[in-house]
Amino acid sequence: MEIITEILHMHKCNVLQAFNGKEALDIFNNSDDFYIDAILMDMHMPIMDGCEATVEIRKLDKKDAKTIPIIAVTANAFAEDINRTTKSGMNGHISKPIDVDALCKILEECLKK
Repeated sequence: MEIITEILHMHKCNVLQAFNGKEALDIFNNSDDFYIDAILMDMHMPIMDGCEATVEIRKLDKKDAKTIPIIAVTANAFAEDINRTTKSGMNGHISKPIDVDALCKILEECLKK
């Protein structure tokens, strides 16, 4: 999270950090509608993993819950991992170690929609 935060700060992005999936869910749920532009969701977090948090975000009664871009961030890049993230409601997948150009590209693609 620290590395991605630094990368995003270098690209003039504001970052809200969550240290587990439940905290990510709570931060999003307590934010104003459309305040958050995208979520980078680590797959391996305590309390609630990235897929579980995404499923819960998509269930929320918020105007942007169904449409906010959620990008999986994981060291697992096997087809079954990508399939699991897609089924949970994520919009994309970025592998660790982070390729800055790939991260920027996927964020640009998701934010255009």
